Amino acid sequence: MMKILYVEDNEDNIYMLSRRLKRKGFEVVIAGDGVAGIEAARREKPALILMDLSLPKLDGWEATRQLKADAETRAIPIIALSAHALEGEREKALDAGCDDFDTKPVEFARLMGKIGGFLEIGGAS
Repeated sequence: MMKILYVEDNEDNIYMLSRRLKRKGFEVVIAGDGVAGIEAARREKPALILMDLSLPKLDGWEATRQLKADAETRAIPIIALSAHALEGEREKALDAGCDDFDTKPVEFARLMGKIGGFLEIGGAS
């Protein structure tokens, strides 16, 4: 079972997305802030990280920078998730080291396509 780390502080988002990912056969590990996300990435060695950008303690941009600077975690693909679809938000996430970007609310089929591209698994639904 492939493991996804979901770094998110909103309980509704956690509930909705983690349930859907589990139904697709993923093990989902949750971290509620950027600091916990870095610790979980090092400890759990997920196949992929879904990173909210607006997080307490340490925002998603800085958490991503730290993960990508660490030889132990730099190869883990990170997809940024943001409710702010403002111009430049995607570029800012990619500049921080995220491998891709998606907007919230999450369009699950599109997100599964992105996850599948990184993990070389079958398509969405």
